Amino acid sequence: MSHHHHHGCGHYEKLLWSRRELLGRLGGGIAGLAFADLLNQNGLGAVLDAQQPRNPLAPKPPALPAKAKAVISIFCYGGVSHLDTWDPKPDLLKWQGETMQGVGEVRTIMGNPGGLMPSPWKFKKHGQSGMEVSELFPHMAEHVDDIALIRSMYGISPAHGPALFQMNTGTILAGSPSVGSWVTYGLGSENENLPGFIVFTDHRGGPINGPPNWSNGYLPAAYQGTQFRDTGSPIVDLKPPGGRTDGAQRRWLTMLHELNEKHGDLHPLDTELSARVFSYELAFRMQTHAPEAIDLGQETEATKRLYGVGVEPTDYFGRQALMARRLVERGVRYVQIFSGGGNFEPSWDAHWDLKGNHGLHCAETDKPLAGLIKDLKSRGMFDDTLIVWHGEFGRLPISERMDGRDHNNKGFSVWLAGGGVKGGTVVGATDQYGYQAVDNAKSVYELHATIQHLLGIDFEKSTYRFNGRDMRLTDVHGKVIREILA
Repeated sequence: MSHHHHHGCGHYEKLLWSRRELLGRLGGGIAGLAFADLLNQNGLGAVLDAQQPRNPLAPKPPALPAKAKAVISIFCYGGVSHLDTWDPKPDLLKWQGETMQGVGEVRTIMGNPGGLMPSPWKFKKHGQSGMEVSELFPHMAEHVDDIALIRSMYGISPAHGPALFQMNTGTILAGSPSVGSWVTYGLGSENENLPGFIVFTDHRGGPINGPPNWSNGYLPAAYQGTQFRDTGSPIVDLKPPGGRTDGAQRRWLTMLHELNEKHGDLHPLDTELSARVFSYELAFRMQTHAPEAIDLGQETEATKRLYGVGVEPTDYFGRQALMARRLVERGVRYVQIFSGGGNFEPSWDAHWDLKGNHGLHCAETDKPLAGLIKDLKSRGMFDDTLIVWHGEFGRLPISERMDGRDHNNKGFSVWLAGGGVKGGTVVGATDQYGYQAVDNAKSVYELHATIQHLLGIDFEKSTYRFNGRDMRLTDVHGKVIREILA
């Protein structure tokens, strides 16, 4: 009997040691949990000591003095025309239809390069700073003294896929961690009931390549973006299986947790599993907390009006911007909203009918963006929330198919506001056509270094070892854009 008992213990140890292989053989997931349940029924569950969960999102102190605690990133997917929004080129009127001089061969994505095409919209100076803004953004024009505008951005690729990856992850190749992942990796989260990094996509569809744009890449899985829906249940598949009571769900997760802790003690480097455990536990907590976090029923009518909620065409984006504020208020580190979805027409990708395209998208987003700034200010959150507004590139000063513009990665505009940013600032310039960044050109690496810096992350020291190399968001590049720091 004692021999048998001893043998049982050894066998049990063996199972724990090779738990990873075992779960692998069982196909992971449910079969593994069934095995856990079996251990429990045999009274072996008690053997496993429950300890504090290993929380990869526990808050970490910033390395540098931080201005911002959180980021709301507005990604105008498809490529906003800087020439029609933030970078006026009045001379295009007198050169209309002519060819650009002295710029070499202009590569277009779609072919059909035409002559120079002036903006159909007028620009005016606004605010103390006298920043010039197009009539497409009348509400944002009232906030020029809150924003730092960079008119001299440039990117590597004029194609959507690689340009999205560069803007989201710092590289044009798939598989690297996104900015939101680096931020949550660097700082953790201040709310253990919600993910640290949350993404909203447009109702017309997500951006090209989808989830790799908010992926954790080679960072542990806990740092990936979680896609939220803004209607109904916020998270896809969040609800537990039908018929399982809260108590049962909790016992089930406790058991899973205990097994995993034991495994974690034996295999401290197995981040994949501890991330998965963490995500199960987080999912359970989110079942209660996520619906509350995005419940706009708790907001006043006045606040909803500020964002244009309940009226067209601002309702959709306005709801997301207001939810972003609610999430940041609850300690979420990084919220990203993709405006424009699908391909061509519904996105900002104005290869034709520039007037219709940008007219629609600016009308959808202008009031909510200004509302977000006003709302953050009234709640005392503006100074520690960083807003970043951008597309993946700009558009060309020449016409395409008469009334559209093709992609332009050589020069475009982005703006930042809040969290440590010096408002009323304009940095850099494009050439006389608005084709190329010529004065004080800024790379995407520099934008990313600056976002990390404002959050108190040392962009050169925030690294993760992968493939024998210390990787970082800006690779071997980047420097902080000092001109925009308050």
